This record gives sequence, C-alpha cells and structure tokens, in this order.
Amino acid sequence: MKIVLLFFSVAILCFAQLAFHPPVNRAGELAISYAEAFGKATLILEEVSSAYKFNKASLDTLKATLSNTRKAYKKIEFLLAYYYPEYTEEHINGAPVLRLERNDSRAVVMEPQGLQVLDELISTGETPVKIASTAQQLKIHYSVLLADFRTRTFNERDWYSAIRLQLVRIFAMGITGFDTPGSLNALEETSSSLTGIRNITEAIRPGDEIMLLLDSAIAYLQQPVSFNDFNRLIFLKQYINPLYTYYGTDAISDNNAWNNQSKNIFSEDFLNPYYYTELRKDDDNKTLRLLGKKLFYDPVLSSNHQLSCASCHNPSMAFTDGQPRSSGIVKDRPVQRNAPTLLNAVYADRYFYDLRAFSLEQQAEHVIFNQQEFNTAYEEIIKRLEGNKQYKQLFRQCFGKKAITRDHFSKALSSYVLSLRSFNSPFDQYVRGESATLDTLVQQGFNLFMGKAGCGTCHFAPTFAGLVPPLYIESESEILGVLQNPDARQKKADPDNGRLDNQLYSEMTWINEKSFKTTTVRNAALTAPYFHNGAYKTLEQVIDFYDHGGGTGAGLHIKNQTLPADSLHLTTTEKQALIAFIGALSDTTILAHIP
Repeated sequence: MKIVLLFFSVAILCFAQLAFHPPVNRAGELAISYAEAFGKATLILEEVSSAYKFNKASLDTLKATLSNTRKAYKKIEFLLAYYYPEYTEEHINGAPVLRLERNDSRAVVMEPQGLQVLDELISTGETPVKIASTAQQLKIHYSVLLADFRTRTFNERDWYSAIRLQLVRIFAMGITGFDTPGSLNALEETSSSLTGIRNITEAIRPGDEIMLLLDSAIAYLQQPVSFNDFNRLIFLKQYINPLYTYYGTDAISDNNAWNNQSKNIFSEDFLNPYYYTELRKDDDNKTLRLLGKKLFYDPVLSSNHQLSCASCHNPSMAFTDGQPRSSGIVKDRPVQRNAPTLLNAVYADRYFYDLRAFSLEQQAEHVIFNQQEFNTAYEEIIKRLEGNKQYKQLFRQCFGKKAITRDHFSKALSSYVLSLRSFNSPFDQYVRGESATLDTLVQQGFNLFMGKAGCGTCHFAPTFAGLVPPLYIESESEILGVLQNPDARQKKADPDNGRLDNQLYSEMTWINEKSFKTTTVRNAALTAPYFHNGAYKTLEQVIDFYDHGGGTGAGLHIKNQTLPADSLHLTTTEKQALIAFIGALSDTTILAHIP
C-alpha cells in the first residue's frame, strides 16, 4: 500500500511539474538547434571567405554568406550573449574598434574580432586575406562556445531576462546600425532576432497571445522601407516596450545595473543608481540626502571658502555653469575642462571627461584635492565640519554619536548627487504613454538620432550617453577630433589629450589620445557650451561638426578617430529636427523641484 501511495505521489508531483512548468526541454532543443545552425554558418563563411581570398568566390557571394551567418547568430544571440557576455563581446560580435586589455597593469592594444568586424571589413573592401583570417577566428572561437552551450542546463526565468535584454539590445544597438556598421542590414537582422525569440517562446508557452504581437513586430520590420526611413518611434511604442513589459512578468530582483523589474525601457527605474556608487540603497534616506545637499552648496569645502560644488554645477543651469571652462580657485585661471551636467551623472562606471575616476566618491575626491579646484583635503574639511554645531547635529542624525569621517562625508554627498536623476522629459512621458502627443518635428528628430544621423550609436538610449547597453556597466570614450575653435578659418585640433593623460598607467597608450567620455544628450539644450573644451556655443555648431565628419572631416589628421569621417548629408530641416528632439529631452521637473 505504501509503495502504491508513493507511486501516486511521485506521479502527481510529476504531473504538477508538467502543469506549472512549461516544456523547457523542447525550447532547449530548439535553442541548441539554432546554436548549431550558427556554427554551420560560420563554417560556410570560412569556406567562402577562403575562396574569395583566392578569387574563387565573388564579393556578392561573400556578402550574402555573411548576411546569412549574421541572421543565424541573431536567432540565438539573446542566449549566447546572456550566458557568455564577455566572450561574445570579445570574440563573436564585438564592436569593430581597437580595445585595451591589461597585462601586468600595462595597456595592451587588441584587434577587434567577430561579426561586426566582418560586416565592416567586407563593406569597406578590406583585403581578402584579412577577411579570411577574421572569418577563421570566428569559426574557431565559436566552436569553443558551442561545445559548452550544448551542455548547459537551461532555466526559463533566465530566458525571460535574456529576452528582455535582447529587446534592449535590439532597440539601443540593433536598429541604430551600431551592430551593422558597414551593411546597415539592421532591420533584416532584427527580424531574425525576433523570429528566434518568437519560436522559442512558442515552445515554452504554446498558443500564448504574445505570438500575435511578435508576429506583428516581425511583419513591421519586413515592410519595404529603407534603414533611414524606418519609424523607430512607432517600433518602440507599439512593439519593443509592450514586449519588454510582457517578458518582465516573472522577473526577479537583483543588484545589477539594469533593473530587470522595470516595466518600460524609459521607466525612471530602468537602471539601478546604487549599482554605480559605493552608497548602498539600504543606507540611503531623506535625512542623508538633505545633509548631502547642504554640503553641495557650502563653500566651506574649498580652501578659500569661496567655491562650492554648485559653483560649477548650478541647478539654474541644469547643474552646469555656462562657461567654456569652469572658474577655479585661482582668479583668472579656469580649470582644464568644461563642467558637464550632474543630472544623471550617477549612471556611469567612470567619471570626468578623461575617465580617471571610478565612482562618484572618487570624483568628489579629485575635486577636493585638485589645486585648481577646492585645493583642500578631507582632514581639513572634517575639522571644519566638526567645528560647526549644525553639521555635528546633522551628521549625528545620519550616523549616530560617532565622529564625522571621510566615509560619512562621501555617503552624504553621493546621496544628493545620486538623487539628481532626470527621466521625466516630454519625450519620456510620451514613450511611457503618459502624454498622448509629441510634436512631429521631435518625432522626426528622434528617428534621425536613432537612424540616419548615427547619434544613437554612441549616445545609447535610454540614458543617451556612452553607457553601453544592454548591461549598462561600461562607459565609452570616443575620439572625435574636436576643434580648438570651430569659428576659426584655420582649423586646429584641441590640444587636450584626454584619456591619454588621465594618469592611469594601464591606459597610457596611443589609442586613448584625444579620447573623451561620451556624455549625455539629456538636457543638452540647457547645458551650452559643449564638448570638453566648451568651444562650441550652440547645438547647431555641434551638429554641423558631426555632419561634416569631425576633425578628420575638417581635413585634420586625427589618430584613430572613432567618429566616421564621411558626411551625414543632413538637410537643414533634419538638423532642426535633431535640435527639436534634444530639446524634448529637457526635464524641467527636476529643476523646478530640486530634491
């Protein structure tokens, strides 16, 4: 009798597991078949590229083979990039730019590898030998990844997170052309990516109503429209965001930069600000923030009692100062660079234009010790705060009856700067469905920004900064060839070496010469002048600079310029539309109600 009961108990348990846990095995088999199909595609690509090297295959055949290989990858990209993010970035589909690796604290320059590199090499007519060797590298590296992928134990909840990240990747990198730098086959590849997601979702949840939305999204991508004319705003509102919301139903909480419990790519909580700072969420509160605010506006932090954080980051100027280069502690001697906005400044893994600081706390530290800025030290600041009854009381409210410490000071200041988050612009409200209308020129500007103008390939949505999607844990820097004076007849590159001179030994290499952090475009209509040197007075000047291909486009020799030197051929109306869109990213609510 006990054996019979045990049998029925096991049977009921198994039935319950079948009833409440979708058939992941079938989905897993499909995922492995897609992964193996990509593996076969890399073999064919290697063969064709080798034939091309010996004039036995045409360029058109090579392009078609690469297209098929990339589409095969896109069907399974969401899982490969989720389980092997660093490996896929380094060997399978990384950006076609030189990168750094540390070797005993030294900087080693590494050649890029993978599908994006091949897309650019083949489209720009690189030598057949280079193309063939890159295709061979891809085949070899992917064979290693595929062997491990075949042995994985799959988890449905992981897959939903992977799909959500892929939706972000599609929107922020796919349809912008970032992922297809040479061919611009973004729409075709995005269709392939959603097809893979659709088929695997159907294997997990047969007959689910989400299939209708996925089919509609794929059909929208397959309409006869060019890369430049594709309406990315409609695609975002009608397909990407609803899909992103759907796959978040079973999201679990974690402490990553990307908040997988967010409901919308443009939600105010899409990113977790506490990931980027030493301050933890459980330690933050309103009292600490108010203390940080008082410190932010107090000139007691500077050696001459005349400069405060707000001297260079004035809330009435969207937390900038309106100067080409900020005033320093020595009269008539400005600091080295322009003051960027502090709105959304927390969303970065590196700080300052030259990326020399690794946290908000380090950023403040650099200002405190800099002889041109506060020219003071923690010991002196803490002594002043200890001698002030009001500060002593405020610190006790936050930290108890303890002496004021450097850590306490840093936490308070970070709490305030972290609170300066700005995701409530007219554009944000529209894409979240909180407002029904958006000016037609703004809509055109957004589509240009994310498409033809190429802005979105460096200023990634939704921060519109250089924080790289979909994980948002790395801040990019770019070499643009910014001019010393854009109004001068004789064009000269600005002499500032940027990241090359950031005093970090592991980054002292030629590929960082004149490389500067990609700052946010949010609130940019309020933060003139522009670039690290503040030499560009208007957004019109900035857009003209990009339109003409940066410093190289102006006829200068800029070593390793990462901005394409070709003209964008923007019309006057298109430039006006871009400026209108940037204006729609202004969040006056944060400025009217400073936390």
